[in-house]
Amino acid sequence: MALTASARISVAIAGAPYDVVIEPGLIDRIGAEVRPFVRKDSVPIVTDTHVAAQWQARVDAALATAGLNGRWLILPPGESTKSWAHLAQVVDFLIAEEVERRDRVIALGGGVIGDLVGFAASMVKRGCGFIQIPTTLLAQVDSSVGGKTAINTAAGKNLVGAFHQPALVLADPDTLDTLPPRHVRAGYAEVVKYGLIDDAEFFAWCEANGAKLIAGDAEARVTAIARSVAAKARIVAADEKELTGVRALLNLGHTFGHALEAETGFSDRLIHGEGVGLGMVLAARFSVSQGLMHGQDAERIAAHLAAVGLPASLRSLGLGCDGRRLADHMLHDKKMDAGTLPFLLMRGIGQTFLAKNVDLADIATFLDVELRR
Repeated sequence: MALTASARISVAIAGAPYDVVIEPGLIDRIGAEVRPFVRKDSVPIVTDTHVAAQWQARVDAALATAGLNGRWLILPPGESTKSWAHLAQVVDFLIAEEVERRDRVIALGGGVIGDLVGFAASMVKRGCGFIQIPTTLLAQVDSSVGGKTAINTAAGKNLVGAFHQPALVLADPDTLDTLPPRHVRAGYAEVVKYGLIDDAEFFAWCEANGAKLIAGDAEARVTAIARSVAAKARIVAADEKELTGVRALLNLGHTFGHALEAETGFSDRLIHGEGVGLGMVLAARFSVSQGLMHGQDAERIAAHLAAVGLPASLRSLGLGCDGRRLADHMLHDKKMDAGTLPFLLMRGIGQTFLAKNVDLADIATFLDVELRR
């Protein structure tokens, strides 16, 4: 895909197709984009305090141009908002706003807000519609597309949720300008993921352009978001509910990453995209340890992530635990199947596959080595 100023990508879900619109300045035109999808002049919007401070006034102005009025629920920011308590708060808000099954709710924010609002929408009146307006790089390239919605529980991340596709996704790369650099880098890990899954040429593009993207280059951002969304749309259309194993490829780095997030208490010590990035390094290095992948490919991955400022060494986290403890976190992974946990491993860059015969004892031993590396 060539560099472009904007893109519109179709997600061809059987019975529920939708478009992802990617365009700088789109936040000021959302009234025109949203108007065909809503039946009432009042539109419920859920966001967090950080996003509201940056965008509430402009969103209200954009909606007003289309004769729409935003009705806002503003939640605390952060991963802890993906909870039972805040899920109940969103549901109660939507019911109080008299949302009906054919109505659409707007989720304005990052992956936390998108996941939470999507899950609430899947339940209210046995399922109402929602529109994703993702404001982080991670949400624009990954979590806003594909219909996975969830909350966290004490046992682990995203263990309670539903598949519920949005009606529309509106991604404005300009919203990334207000993010802390750390969060842009964390989202970039999900961009790299698409190259590692099955597109070595895109990984090479990332090596050449990743630093520009993180620094704010507009064309690089549109290209990266569009290529990532197109890759995810293709995979999700082939396996919407992760029944055949195709969609599982999108979890590259996540099994290791979620274990690291659990060990760090789902806190700012290690945010999600950082965990995914380090998880991909660990998946590559474990693949090397199993004789599946050349060590130079694994170190190429680690070197690129380190070059853009992402953690690429398990030891650098200073966890103070052993490999067995990290492996035990994986026992609560939602991908467990008949007591076994499939792992995404690699035969090379762009050659990810699903391995179903990995022993968690081997993972624990490998992690002990990485903790000392």
